[in-house]
Amino acid sequence: MVKVWCDRAVRSRVFFGVIQSVTGSLGAIATLLLLTPAVYAEAASDAVDTGEPITEAIAPLELTELDQPATTVDEWIAQIEASLTQITDVRVEETEAGLQIILETENGALAVPETRAIGNALIADIPNAAIAEEFSQANPIEGIALVSVTSLPGDRVRVAITGTDAPPVADVTTEAQGLVLAVMLGDADAVTEEDAIQVVVTGEQDEGYNPSSASTATRTDTPLRDIPQSIQVVPQQVLQDQQVTRLSEALRNVPGVARGGITPRFTFVEDALIRGFDANYLVNGLNSLTGFAPIFEASNIESVEVLRGPASVLYGQGFTGGIVNLVTKQPLSEPYYSFELSAGSFSFYRGSVDFSGPLNDNGTVLYRFTGAAQTTESFFDFYDAQRYSLAPTLTWQISDQTRITFEANYAQATQPFDLGLPAVGTILPNPNGDIPRDRYVSEPSDNGQYDALTLGYDFQHRFSDNWEIRNAFRFVDFNISRAAVFSLGLDPDGRTLNRGFQSPHFEETVYNLDTYVVGEFDTGSIEHQLVAGVNLFRRESGLSGFNRSAPPLDLFDPDYGQPLGDVTARYDNLTTTDFVGFYLQDQITLLENLKLLLGGRFDIATQESEDFLESTDSFQQNEAFSPRIGIVYQPIPAISLYGSYSRSFLPVVGRTADGSLFQPERGTQYEIGMKADLNDQLTATLAFYDLTRSNVETPDLENPDFSIQTGEQRSQGIEFNVAGEILPGWNVIGGYAYTDARITEDNTFDVGNQINNIPKHAFNLWTSYQLQEGDLEGLGFGLGLFFVGDRPGDLDNSFEIPSYLRTDAAIFYERDRFRAALNFRNIFDIDYFESAGNINRVILGEPFTVQGTLSWTF
Repeated sequence: MVKVWCDRAVRSRVFFGVIQSVTGSLGAIATLLLLTPAVYAEAASDAVDTGEPITEAIAPLELTELDQPATTVDEWIAQIEASLTQITDVRVEETEAGLQIILETENGALAVPETRAIGNALIADIPNAAIAEEFSQANPIEGIALVSVTSLPGDRVRVAITGTDAPPVADVTTEAQGLVLAVMLGDADAVTEEDAIQVVVTGEQDEGYNPSSASTATRTDTPLRDIPQSIQVVPQQVLQDQQVTRLSEALRNVPGVARGGITPRFTFVEDALIRGFDANYLVNGLNSLTGFAPIFEASNIESVEVLRGPASVLYGQGFTGGIVNLVTKQPLSEPYYSFELSAGSFSFYRGSVDFSGPLNDNGTVLYRFTGAAQTTESFFDFYDAQRYSLAPTLTWQISDQTRITFEANYAQATQPFDLGLPAVGTILPNPNGDIPRDRYVSEPSDNGQYDALTLGYDFQHRFSDNWEIRNAFRFVDFNISRAAVFSLGLDPDGRTLNRGFQSPHFEETVYNLDTYVVGEFDTGSIEHQLVAGVNLFRRESGLSGFNRSAPPLDLFDPDYGQPLGDVTARYDNLTTTDFVGFYLQDQITLLENLKLLLGGRFDIATQESEDFLESTDSFQQNEAFSPRIGIVYQPIPAISLYGSYSRSFLPVVGRTADGSLFQPERGTQYEIGMKADLNDQLTATLAFYDLTRSNVETPDLENPDFSIQTGEQRSQGIEFNVAGEILPGWNVIGGYAYTDARITEDNTFDVGNQINNIPKHAFNLWTSYQLQEGDLEGLGFGLGLFFVGDRPGDLDNSFEIPSYLRTDAAIFYERDRFRAALNFRNIFDIDYFESAGNINRVILGEPFTVQGTLSWTF
């Protein structure tokens, strides 16, 4: 009991002392922090004798009683490390009975751990220990697949010995300077089906910059090299090294992804363009919102998966460009506690927590809780934004075959609406000079509130080794309430900006139920992995509010606070979308190096629109079949050559002049490419594609009040990306995209015009290096280059957004449970433009910013 009190007291004092040291009281607080374990033990012993709380026993201690008070962070770290038994070397030796694992130490004996079997693995967790360098050895002897010695949170070291047919057995003995495990092979016949334990991985495996698999493309955990379509993962380590807090920052690492006309500073709305066209957003493989991106909160995101091109075969109605899937953090089987604090330019402050672990003794109920709060200003006037989010997750391993996970997420943000500035005076010449970059075109009092509640579950049951079923449900309630002045157009004088006022309330409710089975079977020598499912989806989107006229604004001598004008419009409508989809996919292994993917989905989609002010309503129904075919050939294990064909559909509400219902908008893609393992840790993908968006609405020249669906847009291009570890400690993620996205048919815009905001050339590179040994071990550096070429600002191609090259950098230091980082963005402080909504709304990029982050993991 005393030892438990001591451990908790030490950790509590250390953590809160570090928090206070960050705010400026390092000297005094650190001295109180660094009480030696002996002092705490003495206080705890007194508490047991007297019955008083341990905090009161510790409080009266004088600083003179300290044996070795630390005065620097280095000394503090050294004292923590000195209290642990350090494992300096691991040796594996073959014996007549099996093998012998020797753990050598330099400062004392290790505690004798209890061992337990999990599946075919024998596990021994050693308390109060640390290891200088983690160890693993595959196939040391016949019957043993792997021996690994790794560190765990909570000052523990795990020894895992995995047998090929059964868990090994071991006798553990202690020595003066270490620990010895005498390992013998287990008896496979003695392991009954009831004794076997299925290992369920509830957390993402850390694969650095180079994840090997993703579920977005196939709904199965398929290696990326076996997927006949371009897919890229932005993993956790990249998000951490770049200190990503917005989805747009994560997507800079994906070639072929461009920004639309919405500011990246808008917390709740994203408009990423993949291969020139809009993208859909998913969370853990489920559509949450079709019109808006899910709330991106970095504290709850494990990775970001980007599938380029149509994906309706598995996910139903969607945009042509592709899918952005947010993979959230899941509960862990071992206790984990993380705290993070950040501060940066423009009064940026942020804090987040991440807790996880088991809730019962046998580890069948696991939890994870992430939370974050953030406040920031910006480089332009009157911008003040706050947001926070809470995300609890609970996993219940009901049995060896059955598991259910419950998730919830609540996020809220308050911020003004960033509309950018007119092109004349920023990109184009203005007779009055350049418009100041910090000019705000709305009113200082304008603001908006955005909140979203997400609830859901994911149920999985395995009937056998080859068949399982998954049933997942997600509910989303999303609200926007805003009162803001917006820009309309610039007068010929180049300084008078005409404006309007809008006060909308938007509410969207989504219900998504997806059920599918995954099965593996053989037909002769041909292997199959089948996915068959049904998807029910409903979205209710309501918009109500009014518009008013607003006084114009002199961009060079603004006078804010003038009274608003009369109401110019009112609106109150509701659109309900329902669809049911049936899908089937078969991943066929014809030969070990030849794989075929066949898939198809049939959807029935209905849309009903109601205008409550006009007392009108409309209804329409569409059916669509979306196929996908792909093939992968691997001439050698390190090379995958692939080709694919896929389609997407998106219902369109409306009728032509003759009363015919609009047909769904369709996307059609042909893609060929190559994926290569450059080494064990470094992969590259090269893709060539032809993507067409058809049935695009365009004005009916014979009936100006109507539209027809003769519009067509086409994107052709080349993409290359590389990710992984070049050398130990040296990581890279980068790529290049050539995108030729043009209008091929239209009644309004000239055929041949480029699609707005899509650069022909774009390049991204982020590389980091961390020292692996020596006195500066743990010190790392990062460098990022992001190039975006010239691109048109509208479909008329009336003006061009200039190219830019942004340079980012980072320096960080990791040691045991502590990490400190400085991230620099736009270090050369270039003036650049992210994108444009139209000629009156050009979105400016951010100037030089710096962000400092401290984090502790226990």
